[in-house]
Amino acid sequence: MNDEVIAGMQRWSTQSVEPERRLDYWRDAVCEGFLEMDVNAPAAAFHGVLESARLDCLAVSRVCSSAQHVFRTPRGISRARANYFYLLCKTDSTWFAEQDDRCATLEPGDLLLVDSRRRYGFHLVSTADTLTIELPTNWVERWLVRPGDHVARRIDGNCGWGSVLSRFVRELTPEFALRPTLPARFLTDQLGGLLALACEARSSVASDSSATELAGRVLRAIRDRHTEPGLTAVEVADGLRISERSLHRCLVGTGTTFGRALLESRIATAKTLLQQARFDRLTVAEIGFRAGFSDPSHFARVCRQHLGASPQIVRRRDR
Repeated sequence: MNDEVIAGMQRWSTQSVEPERRLDYWRDAVCEGFLEMDVNAPAAAFHGVLESARLDCLAVSRVCSSAQHVFRTPRGISRARANYFYLLCKTDSTWFAEQDDRCATLEPGDLLLVDSRRRYGFHLVSTADTLTIELPTNWVERWLVRPGDHVARRIDGNCGWGSVLSRFVRELTPEFALRPTLPARFLTDQLGGLLALACEARSSVASDSSATELAGRVLRAIRDRHTEPGLTAVEVADGLRISERSLHRCLVGTGTTFGRALLESRIATAKTLLQQARFDRLTVAEIGFRAGFSDPSHFARVCRQHLGASPQIVRRRDR
């Protein structure tokens, strides 16, 4: 029943129906766009827009609506064809949530993780303007050892790794998902790493000497192989004969992620090649490829973001 699908984006809007039917329409939209939930709200003045787009294995959605109460009930759980975790971030007003016996008060910018296999309730008492990311359960289990320990617990969006995660999530709009400036898999890995850092930065892995030693091996492997375009965490893990989950977990303990470590190695190599006159015979695109960047436009964006100028200017400036 979605109103329209425009270039990959699904969109539902209560403006398309009469005022007295809007709340019923919205319940159907929520069930189609997310999963089966009950919604209570003042029907007379209700309005809402739901937009959603895919980013690799994730679904990125934005809800803009008036106040409402949303419930995941045993009936909805029993009728589910699939289940997910959801990561929510609301930036304009305080709201409240509960799952099982936990309750959370969320301030603007805070994040919340919930599990659709368990009952929950959201109380959006002012507006429901929220960014929501649908996370497959097996994807979450790659990044968090015990995801259930983290559901319905406030992730402070204004402190530490929580603030980094909050800023990252706020950039993951449906429009961005349709036209990402970096490879989708790279972005989803960044999200997973930041989620793990925000949830588990103080876990025992950080002080485990074996994890520290493994992280050193992983970082060396990344440095050794960073010039391979399209290098993935799975390939590095296979080369070290460890699981992908172990790779990500040990890097979390050192305060980094696979994507960040790979990008830092590539930037360092590109900067060295641009600075040395003996590589002037190479075009900028060739230098980017030698550093591991398969897309020249992506290489140019990375240089501007991390080196402060285009590759051509870096090449002239740093002589």
